[in-house]
Amino acid sequence: MRSAFEMRIAVPVWRDRVSPVFDVAGSLRLVDLEDGAPLQRSDANIREDDIGARVQKLSELGVDVLICGAISRPLETMLTAVGVKVIARICGGVEEVLDAYRTGRLGDRAFAMPGCCGRRQGFGHGRRCRNGGRRAQGDVA
Repeated sequence: MRSAFEMRIAVPVWRDRVSPVFDVAGSLRLVDLEDGAPLQRSDANIREDDIGARVQKLSELGVDVLICGAISRPLETMLTAVGVKVIARICGGVEEVLDAYRTGRLGDRAFAMPGCCGRRQGFGHGRRCRNGGRRAQGDVA
């Protein structure tokens, strides 16, 4: 059984970067943390196409926090309902993102997905994207 200070972080991986869309990601980097320090790293395949099966897989893996790029609202809602904290709209190298999470810097603009405007869950209300919160050309309201 894990201690109260230990948690398992999961990041979907594509070419050593955060996978752009969690719903179709094929692998996860799992990191167990205790008191903010990494204890163990491992990788897991997630080939489940059905979102219910995908949620079940993360639950079986004991994931406490999912750091990902884009994620569908139904999948995010289901993960949250089973107790997984979802930090979405994140981009960058997997190891840099994990380090930023551990050190409280994941809210830095460097980790925001391009074109991701408005509120980012978990990082305060009204935080704006790189273009000051304006929609990019071609964005639909």
